[in-house]
Amino acid sequence: MSAIHELKPLFKALVMSRGLRSRRVLTGLGLVCVLPLSAQVMAEDVSINIPAQSLPQALQAFGQQTNQQVIYNADDMAGLKSHAVSGKMSPQAAIAELLRGTGVRYSVEGNTLMLVRGTATQGLELGATNINAQQVGATTEGSNSYTSNAVTIGKGTHTLKEIPQSVTVMTRKQMDDQDLVDLKDALNQTTGIVGLQGVGKGIIISSRGFQIDDWQYDGVPIPRNNYSLGNWATQDLIFFDRLEILRGASGLLQGTGSPGGAINLVRKRGQAAPTVSITGKAGSWDHYGLQLDAGGPLNQAGTIRGRLVADEDQSDSFVDYEWSKTHSLYGSLDFDLSEDTTLGLGVSRTEAESRPMIRGLPRYADGRMPDISRSTYGGAKWNHSQINVTTLYADLEHRFNDDWAFKAGAVQMTENNDSKSQRLQSTGAGLKPDGSGIQYADFVTDFDSTKVGLDMNLTGKFEALSMQQEVMIGGNYSQLETDDQLARTFNNNTTDTIFNVNHDRPDISYDSLLNTAGGRATDSKYDIRQKGLYGTWRVKPVDDLTLVLGSRVSWYDYSYKSKNRAAFSDEYVTADPSKTNETGEVTPYAGIVYDLSREWAVYASYTDVFQPQTVRDANGTMLKPIIGSNYEIGLKGELMDGRVNTSLALFRYDQKNRAVDDVSGGMECDGWYCSKAAGKVRSQGLDAEISGAVTDNLQMFAGYTYNTTKYLEDPDMEGRTFSTWTPKHMLRVWGNYQFTGDLNRLSAGLGFTTQNHTLGYEGSYEVAGYTVWNGRVAYQLTPEIGLAVNANNLFDKKYVNAAYNQLSGNNNFGDPRNVMFSVKYTPQF
Repeated sequence: MSAIHELKPLFKALVMSRGLRSRRVLTGLGLVCVLPLSAQVMAEDVSINIPAQSLPQALQAFGQQTNQQVIYNADDMAGLKSHAVSGKMSPQAAIAELLRGTGVRYSVEGNTLMLVRGTATQGLELGATNINAQQVGATTEGSNSYTSNAVTIGKGTHTLKEIPQSVTVMTRKQMDDQDLVDLKDALNQTTGIVGLQGVGKGIIISSRGFQIDDWQYDGVPIPRNNYSLGNWATQDLIFFDRLEILRGASGLLQGTGSPGGAINLVRKRGQAAPTVSITGKAGSWDHYGLQLDAGGPLNQAGTIRGRLVADEDQSDSFVDYEWSKTHSLYGSLDFDLSEDTTLGLGVSRTEAESRPMIRGLPRYADGRMPDISRSTYGGAKWNHSQINVTTLYADLEHRFNDDWAFKAGAVQMTENNDSKSQRLQSTGAGLKPDGSGIQYADFVTDFDSTKVGLDMNLTGKFEALSMQQEVMIGGNYSQLETDDQLARTFNNNTTDTIFNVNHDRPDISYDSLLNTAGGRATDSKYDIRQKGLYGTWRVKPVDDLTLVLGSRVSWYDYSYKSKNRAAFSDEYVTADPSKTNETGEVTPYAGIVYDLSREWAVYASYTDVFQPQTVRDANGTMLKPIIGSNYEIGLKGELMDGRVNTSLALFRYDQKNRAVDDVSGGMECDGWYCSKAAGKVRSQGLDAEISGAVTDNLQMFAGYTYNTTKYLEDPDMEGRTFSTWTPKHMLRVWGNYQFTGDLNRLSAGLGFTTQNHTLGYEGSYEVAGYTVWNGRVAYQLTPEIGLAVNANNLFDKKYVNAAYNQLSGNNNFGDPRNVMFSVKYTPQF
């Protein structure tokens, strides 16, 4: 410590003697969040996991993991390499090991760690770089880990062990290792989540048997998958640092919505040190891609940071005639407006053009799949889809002091979907034995939607009545508006079969379908708005016990309008609008966490969720909302000095007031039965997960789920499976091993996903389960150039994806064996 104390006056003298330069350096320091940490805090043990790498990148990781501000001259550190540091230790011990042999010395001044190379008088010039972990939050970039010490999905920042519900984090490291670039693929590699192919080009996200329709972006929820004449929501992952996934009811955070859980996509930000990477890819089915990802400080003080991501991707498919092209661009800026206030702005644009097969293939009437090739295409050569998504992001964080902070975030997303498609389906309940009995359904869509989300909250920590306490209060608002057009017609066929599909039928248009017998058009508009006030209170009556209480009050307004036009007619017939609203709906939350030791904690939680309904009873009254109650108990561990997170949970969710047909009331509701709130459903099961560095060289993720769903009360379905696409057993495993010694440039990954059978929509047949193995080999050719090859479905398993499988269609084969080669260039600064 004597050397440190000797450096302090040198730093002070340096700053005090520099005149204008010193004032500018001090201004740079004042524009970041200052935490009153001291040498005492430098002596407190924390979990550190920083691999050997360039010193600027290692210092960034150090600042993030120790929550310290780090100041150094970027030019002085260029070209230096750090030592690997891992384990539970003091920041002082960690920085000493990190800098060993570099010739860099450090000094601690309050919360600030100051670094100089050589003598202290060479140090802090105008080019000093600031690293502020408070801004970065729980970012996973550069951590080289499959787990995170903290998440932000519950507002504020908490460790996984502090949250009394099941939470999974998929880090940037894991996404890159598994080459996961699409949200559906990523979710199908994590615990308990199913990413489904719906009726449309997009995805359905399902957890514990229920759809997740509101997705969060940097903690701001917006509706992404409201059924608008199909499922069209898509999402690339190149803009995001990590996925945070909460399983179980999330009404406290989102108001109405899924009892299955919530997902939070946390976007990439400009780093404190300059970084650039260029990645080229080439793989099966003429799949090519090129990506640029660059970021870092944009001024000498580091108070303005930027990020730019550009991606080009094009591919054919194992399915005949299919192809896709995607252009993606993302930019962000973060400004330290003062030492306590940070403003973040971002914009992304994705343009995805493709020739898709929208609705998959039909089955035989007994549920068997026909003996056809995986390359069978049910569309026409003129099938075409164009989906464009533009998203604007903004957030503002103000830190009053170390304990209190205010954050506001906003997201606006516009989606445009234009498509025309031939969809192959059976004319009845499945194909005939000879493969005949098909029809061509022709569709033209023109969908436009705008989503807006706002969220703001205040979080604070304090001590009262000799107890540590934390409060969070906030509110959010979301709105979905759509303007959709669809034209369609159905064409029976007596000559074609599933074995000789006609891909050369005449091209179609919106007008042509309305000049065809049986043609029909529908124009529709959604306007869905919800707002709510929420709050939680965390209190520790004793050191090892945390109680969590929370509640939300929600307001919900729903409107759906549509009009229909028949073929050969210029007149639209307007349908009765569907409207509902809920006022002052209260959603309670309660949780308890008890620390058994430093590593282990047990927990229990209870929460509600509500979902408004849009059907009426025999008196013409809108049914009251579906109400659900979620119970969960579990065990969580932070092992191996925090490098590994584990969890085991038992859960049960009961949902009541579901609409069922009121047969006794007669067909008095638009020519059909009215409804009554009498249905009840239960989902229950077990989750188990482990993630992180299980050894010094092995990063691993493994998640197992046992889940059953059942109708408890229903006039027609009682006792039957509720969610036909939810497997009873799911296991997802992936590990990546970094070799040492003479092979230290080599790493290898291996993993698999396996699940048992699901049911078709009709419930009369099984969709077979499957096991699919994937692998990866990577070689660091130079410090700047990395090579990798990913191979998926190593044993070329032929299977049908679990989805909204029907006898009439929507059965899609999983990808056959395929490979992707990549070259990544990361210049060292």
